[in-house]
Amino acid sequence: MQFHPQIAFEPLSHQNAFQSGALKKLLVYLQGNSPFYKRLFAKHHIDIHNIKSVADLRFLPTTTKSDMQEHNWDFLCVPDKFIKEYTATSGTMGKPVTIALTEHDLQRLAHNEHQSFLCADGRHGDIYQLMLTLDRQFMAGMAYYLGIRHLGAALIRTGPGLPALQWDTISRLQANSIVAVPSFILKLIDYAKEHSINLKETPLQKAICIGESLRSADFELNALGKKIHDDLPIKFYSTYASTEMQTAFTECSAGMGGHQQPDLIIVEILNEHGDTLKAGEYGEVTITTLGVEGMPLLRYRTGDICAWYDSVCSCGRHSRRLSPVLGRTQQMIKYKGTTLYPPAIFDILNKIPFIKEYIIEVFTNELLLDELRLHLNTLLPVDECEKRLRPVLQSGLRVMPLLQFHSASTIQGMQFPPNCRKQVKFIDNRETPGP
Repeated sequence: MQFHPQIAFEPLSHQNAFQSGALKKLLVYLQGNSPFYKRLFAKHHIDIHNIKSVADLRFLPTTTKSDMQEHNWDFLCVPDKFIKEYTATSGTMGKPVTIALTEHDLQRLAHNEHQSFLCADGRHGDIYQLMLTLDRQFMAGMAYYLGIRHLGAALIRTGPGLPALQWDTISRLQANSIVAVPSFILKLIDYAKEHSINLKETPLQKAICIGESLRSADFELNALGKKIHDDLPIKFYSTYASTEMQTAFTECSAGMGGHQQPDLIIVEILNEHGDTLKAGEYGEVTITTLGVEGMPLLRYRTGDICAWYDSVCSCGRHSRRLSPVLGRTQQMIKYKGTTLYPPAIFDILNKIPFIKEYIIEVFTNELLLDELRLHLNTLLPVDECEKRLRPVLQSGLRVMPLLQFHSASTIQGMQFPPNCRKQVKFIDNRETPGP
């Protein structure tokens, strides 16, 4: 596949025409090489030659994460000898899924992140400090590594953790950019304050943020974003991706949503009935990968709730943009008549200075209904914390969850269980997870 990096700057009509042509090629490829999609097309009596454009996607069935969990290797379109890398999902939403990549897929991944870094004002002379793991089959760390090298910038692989090492390396090697999870940036800020590091005089200029949103639905900084930016006034660029989609949606300096890469991915926003939603309406992000050789996906429902926007961005790109993630379909909580998503609770807790760390747990009570519990570590005496916290939660959530207080070490152990490569802030212990 030939990449078309400048297509994001072309009118949407040109982008749609390109994607329609790429979609027809993808359908032929799946029909000829994918055991899973061969069966799916046969089951639904799909004649792929009737699909002429992106607008015809609605006539095709969707694919879900459970399909990949149950039939993982039926998605593979190449013989084993062509696989050059095995990656895997984190397993936070059930059984991990293995994604196999060919040499072409690795080149595509490098192109994807190269374009993402360019979108986030990356330059040849930048020095990026990569604060993510490159092991444990983690695609994101590898993707950023490939993208930075493709950009021609310098790279420092410090990995996650150890704030003392991070700050020492930033100082010694004059890193001007970091790639990190926002909650870890908070730990860097806390360490800097405790050790008299002047945050206004570091060489840092920008941060690529992964895994946690820094913005609310109106694109303003949320509580986490404000907390970080108030102490570390550099440029922040959020990026949204998943292992399965092998593609990232990254913010430009306008901060008005993650830009689609039209030569790599088709995006739809669907409601619970599978209907396509209009710009600005929230629904499930559904993607079709373009140019993937090993495990391409067709109308794959990611479970993430977003809206899309198609107005021309001030950066000059005409490509569609995704909003910050509102939540995940499987993580929706029905609690005492109120619908909640974990990110909304995160945002409230992030605004409370006396809450140091937290985990949200949802479980099934004796009435077989969702029950919500907050596990908290506080700087205050427990009675005082509860007294001050209750009105804030009742005002922000309109319901009052159960509260349970823990030591810092206990919370740390809950957030970083063995063999988990991501910090855990939401635990779903329902008998049947999901809404």
